[in-house]
Amino acid sequence: MSSKQLPPHMCASELASIVGEDAVYLWENLTPTGQKPFLQAISSENPPFCIVYPQSTEQLARAIAQAHHHNWRVVACGSASKLSWGGLIKEVDFVVSTERLNQLINHAVGDLTVTVEAGMKFSELQSILAKANQFLALDPVAPESATIGGIVATADTGSLRQRYGSVRDQMLGISFVRADGEIAKAGGRVVKNVAGYDLMKLFTGSYGTLGVITQATFRVYPLPQISGTVVLTGTAENVSQAAATLRGSALTPTQADLLSHQLVSSLGLGKKLGLIARFQSIAESVREQSNRLLEVGQQLGLQGSVYSATDEVELWQRLRESMHSHGNESVITCKIGVLPTAALKVLTQAEKGVIHIASGLGVLRFESEVGVEQVLQMRSLLEANKGFLTVLEAPVTVKQRLDVWGYTGNALEIMKRLKAQFDSKNILSSGRFVGGI
Repeated sequence: MSSKQLPPHMCASELASIVGEDAVYLWENLTPTGQKPFLQAISSENPPFCIVYPQSTEQLARAIAQAHHHNWRVVACGSASKLSWGGLIKEVDFVVSTERLNQLINHAVGDLTVTVEAGMKFSELQSILAKANQFLALDPVAPESATIGGIVATADTGSLRQRYGSVRDQMLGISFVRADGEIAKAGGRVVKNVAGYDLMKLFTGSYGTLGVITQATFRVYPLPQISGTVVLTGTAENVSQAAATLRGSALTPTQADLLSHQLVSSLGLGKKLGLIARFQSIAESVREQSNRLLEVGQQLGLQGSVYSATDEVELWQRLRESMHSHGNESVITCKIGVLPTAALKVLTQAEKGVIHIASGLGVLRFESEVGVEQVLQMRSLLEANKGFLTVLEAPVTVKQRLDVWGYTGNALEIMKRLKAQFDSKNILSSGRFVGGI
């Protein structure tokens, strides 16, 4: 009998000898709720035989080394909040979770850097940083459950990219376990360190197909003194002009997005299309910048509102939840990119949608009952405007009917060679990335 054909209980026993009996959970012992995130991510009829929770990088490395030796297929995750993003995983023998790798490694307050293990929750890290009046300038989909490793693996930045850039821009260093079980690292813990920069870029957004992230180092920022948000609503033409004026002005919003008419309506912000911009700085600056954007809106005949304090926090939370609620299984959620000048053209033909005014990146939502054709039509519209559409979340039956990534670039062969170099046996998250990688 080959190692690949070992009974599940024997395989789980091998892993338990590495991580401990209490860190291995057999599939049949999981509740339906516990099984659900994995079933939404896998195309195979055979579920993983167990979930493994290493408590150290060394344990994780040994578990991956065993998988490499036996040719077991592995999927890495943190809290599994974004495990269903991307392509369906072809086959899984076991899942390895980094949830118990959740320690703060180093917080250099004076240098504005922090290093944490991959399983630390984003919300917990923000609480730690807040004690030093600092924060990590990312806005992930599920801040309470998302882990640092998952945020890096899916490049989940959010609309704070308007001011601070993407995950790639804020990472200084990374440590990971290779597919053969070796521990490796790139970059460092200081802002000026550029060693291994390209490797960090490579792992950001790789969806766990190149290695298992164990630690990450980021630059952090001082918490702003005060925050205020301006919302403008009106016709597509006037909202587009307001966005163009904002892009070309000296105003410095930390977040600035365009909103579809249905999203504006569902949030109770008004009618037609919307522009939402957040200013965070000292009180005088926030007040002045908010007033100047309101004046731009008034000159264009747009309705304007200002949100602050609790109302503002709740508004941004409702916006995030409206685009990424996990309760509705019939929803298709897509990540898109388009030239910023064409963003309003896209939003006028979308139901629920949000697009960042500077990068042109955004999210669209469709109901899956009628969504497949709508998704394909929207993909055609975006490609005609030099953009793209990737399906993040959708029912398994929907993902089986279309090309999730829709990649039309010329780098697929390079990506396949990189995958072969990092994971020669193709044991890590097989099928999840572009082109079935």
